[in-house]
Amino acid sequence: MIQPRTSPGTLELLPHEQTVFQHMLDTIRRGYERFGFVPIETPVFELKDILLTKSGGETEKQVYFVQSTGGLQQGHEAELALRFDLTVPLARYVAEHERDLAFPFRRYQIQRVYRGERAQRGRFREFYQCDIDVIGKDKLDSAYDAEIPAIIVQIFEELKVGAFTIHFSNRKILRGLLNNFGVTDAEKQKLVLREIDKLDKIGVAKVRESVTALGLTPAHADNLLRLIGHKGSNQEIVSELSKQNCVDPLFQAGLQEIEQVVKSLKALGVPDRRTKLNLAIARGLDYYTGTVYETLIDAHPEFGSVCSGGRYDDLASLYTKSKLPGVGISIGLTRLFDQLNANKLLPPVPGSVQVLITQLDTELGATYLALATKLRNSGFNVENYLEPAKLDKQLKYADKTGVPIAILIGSNEQAKGTVIVKDLAAKTQTEVTHDQLIEKIKAILVNQARP
Repeated sequence: MIQPRTSPGTLELLPHEQTVFQHMLDTIRRGYERFGFVPIETPVFELKDILLTKSGGETEKQVYFVQSTGGLQQGHEAELALRFDLTVPLARYVAEHERDLAFPFRRYQIQRVYRGERAQRGRFREFYQCDIDVIGKDKLDSAYDAEIPAIIVQIFEELKVGAFTIHFSNRKILRGLLNNFGVTDAEKQKLVLREIDKLDKIGVAKVRESVTALGLTPAHADNLLRLIGHKGSNQEIVSELSKQNCVDPLFQAGLQEIEQVVKSLKALGVPDRRTKLNLAIARGLDYYTGTVYETLIDAHPEFGSVCSGGRYDDLASLYTKSKLPGVGISIGLTRLFDQLNANKLLPPVPGSVQVLITQLDTELGATYLALATKLRNSGFNVENYLEPAKLDKQLKYADKTGVPIAILIGSNEQAKGTVIVKDLAAKTQTEVTHDQLIEKIKAILVNQARP
């Protein structure tokens, strides 16, 4: 006998957990569609030369290559590889279908991706990403940079994940300041921003030491760290930045863009407590060119960013000569679910089955089936218990599978033209006529949905 076991780094859930996970997927999808995004899907594997646009590096070390048994036996090199994110497939998709798409192209994509990471808590080899991106043709207004966090705020509020904050910044601001301080070399700027990114982990003193070693004067390092550590509202931080004697064009462009984001967030009705202008965000310098986002669960910063992204100048430069700037964000749903589930932070979600029609009399089998059809046609999710069993066993089955309502019809009820409706959560039952049944089920479901 082969021992049944799952591969490390994968998430396999029991039905009640899968129901919660599916609820989160559906909530995210509805949230994306509410803001006018349209769905796409791409194949789980891509041609190797499309997916691996750079040789070497950490990304290539984590790629799963795809090879048929026939090709393997013949010694052929793998031509396909599993996608490791949804961004590279999006770039290929937009370049390939550019003439058929309407720009700005607003897409969402919710699919699994694969990375050959060392399996550990919070790190998966197969996981869901839930991405949105807006792609422009030649240009894309920075107003879109404010819409992205507004979408995430609505979704996370609906998911009831607890208090959270979307931290955002603009890469141009720090790079412009570094230009102004005389650190103009792109590689040195990258190293400085990597040190700033470690601020929460190693502290101000060590970051100051590192950035001065990279070329900043002590005075410039102190000024930079003071700006990054400035407390206050988003607007107050913008005002502080405006006071800087920095005429660098990159800084001025970043400042203008971040001002528009702050104003637009207010116009979109995003609560101040849900966003924070945080200049310490320095992730993805090579890829992101403007606004960047990271989302943290306030009570659990150890989760790390559960939703991140930003602005990029040219999505598909490797696949087309067209300039396709964009902005996007990704929810790492598998990791978010796993962390929330492990810490018992997920709200309960009703199961998909709403009504169980029990079997009390085998002679009434056709009645039970006809009633199930009637209720399904009225919009309810209904399951028939199709084999003879004691009522106690049937009700235990309903309880274990999370069905909230049971319907009982015996010979007495059949003779009277009535139905017994059991509210399994309240442990009550009511006898109603067939004409009253639908309204009674609706009332129970509404009452159970109340907090």
